[in-house]
Amino acid sequence: MKYGVPLGLIHPAAWKDVAVAADELGFESVWLPEHLVFTTDLSTATYPGGANPGIKPATPLFDAPAYLCFLAACTRHVRLGTAVHLFALRHPLVSARAFATLDVVSGGRAICGVGAGWYRGEWEAAGVPFAARGARLDEALTVARRLWSEPVVRHSGRFYDLPEVAFEPKPVQARLPVLCGGESAAALRRARTLGDGWISMPHTLETVRPQLKALRPPADRDFSVTVHAYGLASPEEVPAWAALGVDRLIVRPWSRTRDAVSGLTAFAAAYGVTR
Repeated sequence: MKYGVPLGLIHPAAWKDVAVAADELGFESVWLPEHLVFTTDLSTATYPGGANPGIKPATPLFDAPAYLCFLAACTRHVRLGTAVHLFALRHPLVSARAFATLDVVSGGRAICGVGAGWYRGEWEAAGVPFAARGARLDEALTVARRLWSEPVVRHSGRFYDLPEVAFEPKPVQARLPVLCGGESAAALRRARTLGDGWISMPHTLETVRPQLKALRPPADRDFSVTVHAYGLASPEEVPAWAALGVDRLIVRPWSRTRDAVSGLTAFAAAYGVTR
């Protein structure tokens, strides 16, 4: 089992220290969430399934691939992922360039976690239609795959039109991994057909089973399953996750930012995490 660390659940001032600790302890990956902007109008900010706004407008926001480039310079081994990046909120040239840059400067450690998003306000603020975000994401990923792998690309689609362009440098990884988030039927379809894996919301062993059943991971190619498992009880639980086809658990063995490094250290000792 691979173990990841969710940096978004601690204060940004601690991101570097926690990423360095994760790298030194042998954790496989660190993950940053993202939003582009928060509006002060909270009428569009109710998180699906919740009753309260899912944002606080004054929350500091950072460009996730850019910040991960900084963390790449501070670490040597740990992989650097987004959970998740709103890939289609930008033009695919912009998003593809961000992750290609991250992969190059990190020596091939980038993981592109993407999602269609839930928060209408930032799409409206950016002038991008919220209702078409899923279809836009599908096309943007298709364009990015070509930019990352083909010498020249020309594209004419529903949302994007490119004249023939060259795109260099290519990512270091022959296939930069794209993990698709979301738990709707459309999101699971996207992961299965366009992604190299699926990345979940927080789950337990029991709550993740319906999603994995609906996901139907492809058996004819490499495909990873990543689950946020903040309530992991003990090392004895891990084989049950593996039996479900989960390859990576993103864990949070702390409750306060100041305890994050010590929590990771204790977790590494208990779960046999090593470089």
